[in-house]
Amino acid sequence: MTLFSKLFFGQTPLKAIVSSCAVLMLSGCMLAPGSFVKSDEAAPGLDNKIKFYNITPQVIAENKLMRQPATDLVANTSFEQEQKDYDYRVGRGDVLNITVWEHPELTIPAGSMRSPEDAGTWVHNDGRIFYPYIGWLEVEGLKVTEIRYLLAHHLGKYIEKPQVDVTVASFRSQRIYVTGEVQKPGVLPVTNVPTSLIEAINASGGLTEAANWEQVSLLRDGKEQKFSLRKLYQQGNTEQNIMLKRNDVLHVARNDDNKVFVLGEVRQPKSYLMGRNGMSLAEALAEAGGLYEQTADASGVFVIRQAAADSGRLADVFQLNAKNATALIMAEQFQLQQRDVIYVTAAPVARWNRVISQLLPSITGLYSIGRFQSDLK
Repeated sequence: MTLFSKLFFGQTPLKAIVSSCAVLMLSGCMLAPGSFVKSDEAAPGLDNKIKFYNITPQVIAENKLMRQPATDLVANTSFEQEQKDYDYRVGRGDVLNITVWEHPELTIPAGSMRSPEDAGTWVHNDGRIFYPYIGWLEVEGLKVTEIRYLLAHHLGKYIEKPQVDVTVASFRSQRIYVTGEVQKPGVLPVTNVPTSLIEAINASGGLTEAANWEQVSLLRDGKEQKFSLRKLYQQGNTEQNIMLKRNDVLHVARNDDNKVFVLGEVRQPKSYLMGRNGMSLAEALAEAGGLYEQTADASGVFVIRQAAADSGRLADVFQLNAKNATALIMAEQFQLQQRDVIYVTAAPVARWNRVISQLLPSITGLYSIGRFQSDLK
């Protein structure tokens, strides 16, 4: 009989089985799934790369990483002044409506068959218009008040004190492009009414459900600027609203990256999109169906967050002891950031039960083989 047979199929096979299972069970904590993370245990070499926090009312109140941003109103005085000083400048392709009062021969009426755009004076590709008695006149880049003055000045050589009125019948020269997660992406004309970032989004039908309120970008003259609609709407930060100009490209990103990951001992472990109002730790756990009572360790709720680039660390880890009665309040006050990972650890009993459930098939098989060997003798 070999050594293996003596150990497992000798005179006392049941003792060998029990001894083998005992060895396996002693190592069960290393083999069992659902590892238990402790805040005071870090992998060798990572002591300076990971910083641990216990989520307490004091930490939430003091730590800027967890406190919800203040909602103080921020006035954008430069935007208000720019809005007051705004005046449209005529460009190539625009159609002007020119009226000389008491001189109908110099005014082309629109009539019932023609719109003002059709009856107006078109600004040609060289930036000039042609007008009777005056000839060619450079108007590109001028305000309508300046064009009115030039026409009156030149017509004054032929008409005594001419009264001239100039309006833009059709705005065709300048455009703003709105792309991304808006209901009607497309092109908006620049008109004599100033267009702000918010007005451009509203004119495009508003945001879609998949829009990321934190990721609105503006491409202007080859440079990109970032804006947050959440800061504008919820905090009244008007610095996030600017005046748009010709050839601006406004893009609203999708919220694919604006998500958190809930893993471990919860009923529905998966990724969850953060809403336009953000998401708290309590909301994330509720979305996941709550803790799995039979297996979860309520004292081991962790939030793993990528550390700031200039911190020299890999991650910041926050631990919540949900066994405490104040845990729900603290979880509601703890505001998550995108790409946060929430992990709920397994209770020791649950880990032990998992080891047993994994070993049962082997134990049953070994016991059956041992009994069969005994019956042969």
